Amino acid sequence: MPKHVENLRGNPVALPIRLDRWLWAARFFKTRQLAIDAINAGRLDINNERAKPARTIKIGDVLLLRKPPYVFHLLVKSLVEKRGSALIARGLYEETTQSIASREQLVREQRDLPPPLFKGRPTKQDRRAIQKFERYAGDGESHARTVRDDE
Repeated sequence: MPKHVENLRGNPVALPIRLDRWLWAARFFKTRQLAIDAINAGRLDINNERAKPARTIKIGDVLLLRKPPYVFHLLVKSLVEKRGSALIARGLYEETTQSIASREQLVREQRDLPPPLFKGRPTKQDRRAIQKFERYAGDGESHARTVRDDE
């Protein structure tokens, strides 16, 4: 196994590369901490095994990344240590056609959904209506007078 791999710019990159760092460099997450949190939450598998943030990856690894509501099936094509432009980041991996198709289908389904009923922060009147609903419907008991058979 070589001790160095060249990145897309031709610069040598020392092996191994941490998973959280690669995900950040490939622009799946804005910060490494967000990548670490996703990995610790179990949203990433490498070659059908649960991953840890410090796990090293290599070219040819298959990643399954779940970023709700989307699921990405990726093949690692290149390794880099530093975050580059979006064009360079796109060259670090190859996404399966099935993954792309399922994501596009999900986008179409979400586009067809009706708009949300509530927009933004509830007004004082809305908040009181919600509290009233929770007070009377939340405890599971009926507040209406029940009629017994012996009456």
